Amino acid sequence: MLSELRPAVLILLVLTIVTGVVYPLVVTAIGQIVFPDQANGSLIERDGKVLGSSLIGQPFSDPKYFWPRPSATGPVPYNAGASSGSNQGPLNPALTDAVKARIEALRAADPGQTLPVPVDLVSASGSGLDPHISPAAAAYQVPRVARVRGLPEDRVRALVAEHIEGRQLGILGEPRVNVLLLNLALDADSR
Repeated sequence: MLSELRPAVLILLVLTIVTGVVYPLVVTAIGQIVFPDQANGSLIERDGKVLGSSLIGQPFSDPKYFWPRPSATGPVPYNAGASSGSNQGPLNPALTDAVKARIEALRAADPGQTLPVPVDLVSASGSGLDPHISPAAAAYQVPRVARVRGLPEDRVRALVAEHIEGRQLGILGEPRVNVLLLNLALDADSR
């Protein structure tokens, strides 16, 4: 029996070292060398202070800022440790009520806006952490942000246009706007 146990224990030790130590170290080293920004969380820093990550949405509710997609993480919005969708189907009354409340909040923040509300401003993403909105959602918010900040709408539209990210590799996904990066640029432009 000892002759059968020794190879099993040896294989366990070897595989533990290979898969539990060597492989993670190699993958971490490759990530740090090839993709250092992504491997460290794509953090955005200004004056030595971390402001957020370009990969995780952040709450903005002040009318002078562009608002992101709603977050389905709870109880704290945009909680990366609780990433998930709401799991509410299209016939769920709770989802209908939440969407109506979000539309009312958008209309209350900008009563003069008569365009249809883009769907990504009233529905959470599958992860609840999406840092992007569609260019249409950004354009919808331009009049409010410009009015509250006292900026010309053309200048705010130009900032939005500068922050539209194209499809990945030219074919994957849809054009999008990173809300945090846009709001940081808006703050820098307003100084």
